[in-house]
Amino acid sequence: MTSQTSRRKFLKGSLATLATFSIVPRHVLGKGYLAPSDQLTKGIVGVGGMGRGHIPYAGTRVVAVCDVDKRHIKLALDELGTNASGVKTFGDYRELIQLPEVDIVHVATPPHWHGIIAADAARAGKDVWCEKPMTRTIGEGKRLVEAVQQHGRIFRLNTWFRFESNFYGMNSTVRPIKKLVESGLLGWPLKVTVSRHTGFDWKFYWVGKTDLTPEPVPADLDYDMWLGPAQYKPYNTHRVHNTFRGYWDYDGGGLGDMGQHYLDPIQYFLGKDDTSPISVEIDAPQQHTDAVGTWRRIEYTYADGCKIILDGEGKDENVPYIEGPKGKLYPNFRSDIPDLEKKLAAFPDPEPQVTDFAEAVRKRQKFALNEENGHRSCTIVNMGLTALRLGRSLKFDPVKQLFVDDEGANRLIDQPMRGPWTM
Repeated sequence: MTSQTSRRKFLKGSLATLATFSIVPRHVLGKGYLAPSDQLTKGIVGVGGMGRGHIPYAGTRVVAVCDVDKRHIKLALDELGTNASGVKTFGDYRELIQLPEVDIVHVATPPHWHGIIAADAARAGKDVWCEKPMTRTIGEGKRLVEAVQQHGRIFRLNTWFRFESNFYGMNSTVRPIKKLVESGLLGWPLKVTVSRHTGFDWKFYWVGKTDLTPEPVPADLDYDMWLGPAQYKPYNTHRVHNTFRGYWDYDGGGLGDMGQHYLDPIQYFLGKDDTSPISVEIDAPQQHTDAVGTWRRIEYTYADGCKIILDGEGKDENVPYIEGPKGKLYPNFRSDIPDLEKKLAAFPDPEPQVTDFAEAVRKRQKFALNEENGHRSCTIVNMGLTALRLGRSLKFDPVKQLFVDDEGANRLIDQPMRGPWTM
């Protein structure tokens, strides 16, 4: 973002125009409006890491990149190589989302920007591919769901374990786990335990520092725009880029970073895509007001008695991954149910999912991991982070999406944003 008054007036006027109409992407105007290569076009916001890593995606072509750090822009163009010709570059995402030649906006910024940018892109008529966690707060998730659906956009959250790749520790995709749960062979309710012994690493190295001293802002970085809606804190190298996850203003440590990777597939195979836990209990040291710390245990409970245990200490080496009243499932898809494979063969497979995002965009089909179920799995993450920040266990109403009789917790659902940013 530039500090020049004329530029601010230009952007303010442009946003006012966006509020009155939506730019219609070329792909919905007819086949003749697709790129000559029959590819959808993509603009990437945030090319410091994940944005560069996902430059290639089948059926898409990058036509614009945006970052508040000029060094990242250069790295992205270098990554594009011969495909960088004609790619437009920006320091303000609001200019990128106005481009009529952009079909899809990939949001690969730190999480404190996810909700605002994704919602603005949806309002501008763009389909959205967003990195995890979907949003930094529950309230931002609710607003983003509204924006995507109000403007008829296709949304993808970029974690894929509910539909492809071997799921951590199981030596299997999630599909047979879903089939096992739906078969009833384990019984009900179920308890799922997530620990290093079931293949999960909570990345407790994502902790913040409590003794940061102000440093000069690098010439290539627009730090004010990097902060965006987050409250102002003096610049320090550890606060941005590769280590931002250790600070509450931008993310939530290892749980914020990896939580949706781990918890979304659990939500899926438990059949909880349209609800949330009713409580979260924590065992953790008191957290610093700015810097994220570690935790020992987080326990979620659903209305039907199902539980998800996040075991940060990993005390029980022999814990089953899923435990029910009739049986247990261990890592590497081992079970105490005799002839499990033969018994499972008698049950139907899970419902198919739309897993090609480019195809979902072209056919206007809801993607497998979309704004609705993505918001619900992100809510599990944010329930845990809220409890950690406050240092107490909480009750939650999954219909109202509010904490029960806890004003302090509900204030963290819709946190104040630094002006002029708002959702």
